[in-house]
Amino acid sequence: MDILHLSRPDRHLRGEITLAGSKSISNRALIIQALCQDDFAIHRLANARDTATLQALLQSDDTELDTGAAGTTFRFLTAYLAAQPGTQVLTGSERMKQRPIGVLVAALRELGADISYLEKEGYPPLSIGESRIFGTAGQLCIPASTSSQYITALLLLAPTLPQGLTLELEGKIVSRPYIEMTLGLMAYFGIQHQWEDHTIRVPAQPYLARDFVVEADWSAASYYYSLAALSETCELQLNGLFADSFQGDAVIQQLYAAFGVETTFNEAGLRLTKKADATRPPVFEYDFLACPDVAQTLAVTCAALGVQGLFTGLDTLRIKETDRIAALQTELGKVQAYLSPLPPRFSKKEEKKYFLLEGQAQWNEPPTFATYEDHRMAMAFAPLALLGPVYIAEPLVVEKSYPDFWTDLSSLGFAVENKL
Repeated sequence: MDILHLSRPDRHLRGEITLAGSKSISNRALIIQALCQDDFAIHRLANARDTATLQALLQSDDTELDTGAAGTTFRFLTAYLAAQPGTQVLTGSERMKQRPIGVLVAALRELGADISYLEKEGYPPLSIGESRIFGTAGQLCIPASTSSQYITALLLLAPTLPQGLTLELEGKIVSRPYIEMTLGLMAYFGIQHQWEDHTIRVPAQPYLARDFVVEADWSAASYYYSLAALSETCELQLNGLFADSFQGDAVIQQLYAAFGVETTFNEAGLRLTKKADATRPPVFEYDFLACPDVAQTLAVTCAALGVQGLFTGLDTLRIKETDRIAALQTELGKVQAYLSPLPPRFSKKEEKKYFLLEGQAQWNEPPTFATYEDHRMAMAFAPLALLGPVYIAEPLVVEKSYPDFWTDLSSLGFAVENKL
């Protein structure tokens, strides 16, 4: 097992990082590019492994396509392949075969898709065949509480269907900003839509080819916000981020303001600053329903600073690359911080599940944090190195979304060394 030793001699951060393009935006743009009748250029495409996998599979003539551990890639391709000629087998890693796909497959079948399960019902791998009737029914209901990636996969395909698509979202909408990101990108490429209450209507229409620049990844930026919060002082330039962003995770600007981290935009991106006398809240309460990918980062930040956390909106974390709630509970426990479920509360007749974070991270011997084949576990726990040396197991997992993460940390003065 590969283990990385991570440390830093002080807590005064200075430096400049140029972030790669957003994986979420890049993957959506690649599907749109594949569905567009005319070609266009995508600039600053993400260098994430998931994006490289999607790009390669879209260009492949193979009849068996392996997405590995790339969940977004699997979900987007499930919808995309349903409208393509021939028959393809879509598979993935062992963990991917444990991640449910049944809601999306059922929706596509309702639209006339020819999809069958090759192993366990409701899970990958899939056989996706050509269907002459696919898309002739242009109306669909799908649970709004399901992964936003299912909804995005359907919306990206919607304008290319014979009848377009009227999509009814039933129940509580999860990760709404990711759906808005999808529709915003589609609008950039000429697609008109209507979203009223829980109904999204996308008429049949062609995508219009336009060159596109991918903005940097706000999810990746969240780890630098965490570093800034844990620092004593900070002057850090992050290049490539837009003030007017498609990404829901841009909310971290407001979230980390509570920890004394200030954001100032400039021509290249933004500057993070923190003063030595910055205060921290006694309690940090937030609903992560719209931005679940930053929940791990905020949990570790709170644990590091001894800030009590009250979190809700973690509905989708158990079906990510790993069960992220269980993983957080185990790894935070190694440094005397504890994430515990609370009894459900009811707000406007809606049940909300809360988790309480207590304790302040401390250790005598450097802890070794497991990463569970989850890139965000590795990067969320890395900022703890500002408090003292730590070990990160299987550090190459960051290649899924941010291959240069350890190199960029090194450029900020962190000692990044393989454990002998």
